[in-house]
Amino acid sequence: MKALNLIPLCLLGLAACSDPEKIARYPIDPPTAEKALPNRLGRAELREVSLPDYAGGQEIAFQTADGALRSNPDNLWADDPARSVTLALARQISSLSGATVISEPWPLADPPSRKIEVRIEQMLPGADGLLHVAGVYFVSANGYERSGDTVRRFDFTVPIGSQEPQAIAKANSAAVTVLARQIAQLR
Repeated sequence: MKALNLIPLCLLGLAACSDPEKIARYPIDPPTAEKALPNRLGRAELREVSLPDYAGGQEIAFQTADGALRSNPDNLWADDPARSVTLALARQISSLSGATVISEPWPLADPPSRKIEVRIEQMLPGADGLLHVAGVYFVSANGYERSGDTVRRFDFTVPIGSQEPQAIAKANSAAVTVLARQIAQLR
């Protein structure tokens, strides 16, 4: 009976040890781009972006000099990274090109003319001060049309500046804009 009385005290003690103000959340939120490219996509549905496990987790991962990926439970993404990258990418492609790119599921009555799928294989804040981004994207015609399918690999880096979480979040936001530009240009 006395052991059961200790459980609430232990839980209270654990709650006092964690300080919610130490936990920081960082968004992936690139600034809205200006229209600078022709509309090559029309109306397109963007499937949820696939991320590697370390980039899709809640904690912000970074590479240390020994090559290991590490994270700190006090530095978290503000939203689910796959959702956040997907929404930001759709917004950036639309802003850059004037296309109507919406993340799945398609909410409009008229179906999209294209579907976009992005598989990010690497989104690594490297120990070298660069965010390494690599993967492949697919743009396919919706329905039974066979023409217009595109498959493109991408591989680029974005400077981070430091391994601080706010610098990594800023680099991730910049990477979304670089990738959006490549997809909007279909290159």
